[in-house]
Amino acid sequence: MRTIFWDGCVKLIDQTLLPDKFEVISCKTIEELADAIKRLAVRGAPALEAAGGYGIALAAYEKDFKTVEEIKEHLKKAAEYLSSTRPTAVNLFYGIERVLNRALEGSSVEEVRELALSEAEKIAEEDVERNKLMGKHGARLLEDGDTVLTYCNTGRLATVDWGTALGVIRSAVEEGKNIRVIACETRPLNQGSRLTTWELMQDGIDVTLITDSMAGIVMQKGMVDKVIVGADRIVRDAVFNKIGTYTVAVLAKEHGIPFYVAAPETTFDWSRTMNEVVIEERSREELIYCHIKCKSCLIAPKDVKVYNPAFDPTPLKYVTALITEKGVIHPPYEENVPKILNLR
Repeated sequence: MRTIFWDGCVKLIDQTLLPDKFEVISCKTIEELADAIKRLAVRGAPALEAAGGYGIALAAYEKDFKTVEEIKEHLKKAAEYLSSTRPTAVNLFYGIERVLNRALEGSSVEEVRELALSEAEKIAEEDVERNKLMGKHGARLLEDGDTVLTYCNTGRLATVDWGTALGVIRSAVEEGKNIRVIACETRPLNQGSRLTTWELMQDGIDVTLITDSMAGIVMQKGMVDKVIVGADRIVRDAVFNKIGTYTVAVLAKEHGIPFYVAAPETTFDWSRTMNEVVIEERSREELIYCHIKCKSCLIAPKDVKVYNPAFDPTPLKYVTALITEKGVIHPPYEENVPKILNLR
């Protein structure tokens, strides 16, 4: 089953419930989809790209529009609304803009709807295809017997299907390589412990869970051969990914361990630098409660001051190579990224 798909409305796996419960929820309005995005029921840059695209399609079907002008105006407002849900992952904006622009080419209400849904479905299909390509390219970097440390969740749940960093691991395993995985829990929402370990165990891939603070000692002990992570945005001087990625990158550099980033072309925002990117700050409740839904399980004083950025920038000097659907990109990135991805 895909992480997000269209079935008369937008349906998606509610990732806030895993691993306790597997449930597919239905978003019948853009307000419901926006809420799912904000509370991380759907997350991961590629999955958000699909969510953005499907969101515009959903907006096209949620009302009985009388004129083509009315539906187009509604879609523009829906695009602004969906774009405000999460500021850092550039893929979300790409999905919204791509489907909106295609839908605006329609000359009737029905044509606008058909174009929007068709384009959204294309985005979903393309995500699966590019993840498989990314996996094929990245698998060449892994050797039989490697132990790979990964951070956050970069698998099926972070994409429409297959995955980015976990997709590379899946592809290597599919080729017959024996790959073991060390998964960091990824505080404060534990996407590594809740989602990555669940995914890998579903696939029968050997995975060991550690706390984020154990990354250093497992590298020091020689227990890690490679590190592979995903990305929410890649700019000219840094990779933005889940908070804590920078720490892992610095540790890998110190211990001489290759640090790879797997991300599709749509994650690249090459016209910007790290200082131009807004980093999303999330609620204090994520840090002071054992679980965001459990308001009686305090793990910190209720009134303590909290700083909770969702992402951090890892300077590209720490990145051994970038794995994309168009191939593996090595330094110098300033020269090779535009060349391989055909960026202007």
